[in-house]
Amino acid sequence: MHKMKVQPLIYKLYEKILWRQIRNGPRPHHIGIILDGNRRFAKGKGLEATEGHLFGAKKVEELLRWCWRLNIKMVTLYAFSTENFDRSEKEVATLMNLLEKKLKDFQNEPLIQKNQVRIKVIGRLEYLSKEINDEIKKIEDLTRDYDNFHLNIAVSYGGRAEIVDAVKKIACKIEAKELAIDDIDEETISQNLYTEGMPDPDLIIRTSGEERLSGFLLWQSAYSELYFTEIYWPAFRIIDFWRTIRIYQQRERRFGK
Repeated sequence: MHKMKVQPLIYKLYEKILWRQIRNGPRPHHIGIILDGNRRFAKGKGLEATEGHLFGAKKVEELLRWCWRLNIKMVTLYAFSTENFDRSEKEVATLMNLLEKKLKDFQNEPLIQKNQVRIKVIGRLEYLSKEINDEIKKIEDLTRDYDNFHLNIAVSYGGRAEIVDAVKKIACKIEAKELAIDDIDEETISQNLYTEGMPDPDLIIRTSGEERLSGFLLWQSAYSELYFTEIYWPAFRIIDFWRTIRIYQQRERRFGK
């Protein structure tokens, strides 16, 4: 019993030490997070794979509070890829139900209003149901004028698909004589991505031990700092996040110079 009481005290002390180390240092303006490891987390707990997504969704709420505390202005979550549609019908249905529920929850979440969080969903939204698209429109309309923090949710998203869609938009503008071929540059492509008008991510985090981007923000991540951790997403703690920020602060960002 004594040991059980000591461990939380040590954890809280370590959390305070980390906070003192990072709170006045440089911080990323935009963080992208690949929420990976939900199914493996559930398996390790002896639960059904779909239950891991419930824990993962709950962890998102904690993450947002950590980011707001550190005044990180923009967060982009990789929640569901275009390839994820190939998973079992039951798992896809669970994820879609979770997404719809979370979008509804955000509409009535006082912290979204209090912190003036603008929410945007990016991806091939035409692949999603009418019900989900209706909820997306509601939350985007509700938060459209908020500009203190930004939360982007990548759903039915693929980095290559995003670039393909951008090329199609540019081709349509050329065909309509709104744009000349010689005028196409990097900025043109950026302006036609799902993330139009958003700054590129300074830091991308992936949980669960996989060390690849899996199509997440391929164009935008050219100069992003990458951080990979073996911790499964539902088990990601505030001290893990503070340590990630500390590592980010210790890196020298040169942007190819």
